[in-house]
Amino acid sequence: MGNCSGQPSSHTDPPVAAGGGGGGVVVKPATYTPAPARPSAPAPPPPAPLVTGGIGRVLGRPMEDVRETYSFGRELGRGQFGVTYLVTRKKTGELLACKSIATRKLANRDDVEDVRREVQIMHHLTGHRNIVELRGAYEDRHSVNLVMELCEGGELFDRIIAKGHYSERAAAALCREIVTVVHNCHSMGVMHRDLKPENFLFLNKEESSPLKATDFGLSVFFKPGEKFKDLVGSAYYVAPEVLQRHYGLEIDIWSAGVILYILLSGVPPFWGESEQAIFDEILRGHLDFSSDPWPSISSSAKELVKKMLRPDPKDRLTAVEVLNHPWIRVDGEASDKPIDITVLTRMKQFRAMNKLKKVALKVIAENLSEEEIRGLKEMFKSMDTDNSGTITYEELKAGLPKLGSKLSESEVKQLMEAADVDGNGTIDYIEFITATMHMNRMEKEDHLYKAFEYFDEDRSGYITVEELEQALTKYNMGDAKTIKEILAEVDTDHDGRINYDEFVAMMRKGNPDIGQPRRRK
Repeated sequence: MGNCSGQPSSHTDPPVAAGGGGGGVVVKPATYTPAPARPSAPAPPPPAPLVTGGIGRVLGRPMEDVRETYSFGRELGRGQFGVTYLVTRKKTGELLACKSIATRKLANRDDVEDVRREVQIMHHLTGHRNIVELRGAYEDRHSVNLVMELCEGGELFDRIIAKGHYSERAAAALCREIVTVVHNCHSMGVMHRDLKPENFLFLNKEESSPLKATDFGLSVFFKPGEKFKDLVGSAYYVAPEVLQRHYGLEIDIWSAGVILYILLSGVPPFWGESEQAIFDEILRGHLDFSSDPWPSISSSAKELVKKMLRPDPKDRLTAVEVLNHPWIRVDGEASDKPIDITVLTRMKQFRAMNKLKKVALKVIAENLSEEEIRGLKEMFKSMDTDNSGTITYEELKAGLPKLGSKLSESEVKQLMEAADVDGNGTIDYIEFITATMHMNRMEKEDHLYKAFEYFDEDRSGYITVEELEQALTKYNMGDAKTIKEILAEVDTDHDGRINYDEFVAMMRKGNPDIGQPRRRK
């Protein structure tokens, strides 16, 4: 689950289409949430024709080449097992998304079961207005390819932030669509298990665009009354009974309640500087309705949030009960009066991932001397047992004890998360150096200063907006929106630039990212 235990996570999926491979009980490597689609990314080189024929080990049916039907364009996003591409149906010119999951990364039977179940669930749920449509699943010698509706309207929070004005009525409409998805899943015998804003995308950029649920990678079929114990989900959105390893379908209502709390206030109801602190708050169960903007939010909205976030799942509202609540009904009590603008600012900060920190870590790694990294280089080579030039989570977990490391499972997980900067589920050499250096050298003043100087090109003692843009552009992160988000988070004295103390504080702060990888056990 997203930073939910010392267990490594299941694969994470790109924000542009449904996908994933979840459910199951197998521990998977942690990854960062993949970066948003990069329009400038080059298209992949045309592959050699694939040998098909025979029965695929994942889907259990004859193999076929997806490229006979679709032509592949640019990369849209990247998760641990899958890369999602923009594809065009050759006969019609229709644009779709295709998530290619490398079968060599499906290491055991449970990995295979996860992907197979996801395909089954997406087929089972398809046809609903608020669920992304799976158009087809193909398997060849190298990958399983899931062709889906292309969701071009962006993520839930991003649209709210971009609009710049927002009301209880708008929040009620969005919550209604989210809970409609939950109701549809539950009535079809499916529990989603990873509801979060990143998994809701707008189909198109129109104001009337439907909101689509994506990523059924952790979803499972369930029977009435059945209880589960797999640790799954994403840290801010996980229900208390998941942490207690005994839960049922009520967890989806909890996650939807967390999303509603954020829609109304801009911050999650349970907050902490670390993953464990978030879990402690969830188990404590105290909801803050006294801080701004809650005094100006209607009592009806607050009542609904409380009923969706009841600690005892037996007391929680069902999806039907939520949809029948007076505040959420189409002509219900939700006001059209704009919500305080600070909610949008908070939401934006909450949504922003600290890209500056990732780049700074990479800069430090690239500037370490040969003497400093010689040992790390040997460690990397000894762990890369298949000489692929990358390390998987399994190689990392198997390799560390041989080197005398006594890292706990959670520390191995943190190492993987810190390392996998590009979110593709494996660690390359520079990422490995970055992560291992990050664990034992972050506190060294000279390394921090070297990283600061990398950004502070004119040696003024400040990182300016221009310097930030120039440095981040090299990593495809130099857009104005990202720069603004970084400054909002790091520039604590609000002078429009980052001084050394602010930079160090940012580097040493342990802030869990939104939608961190999922985990299950």
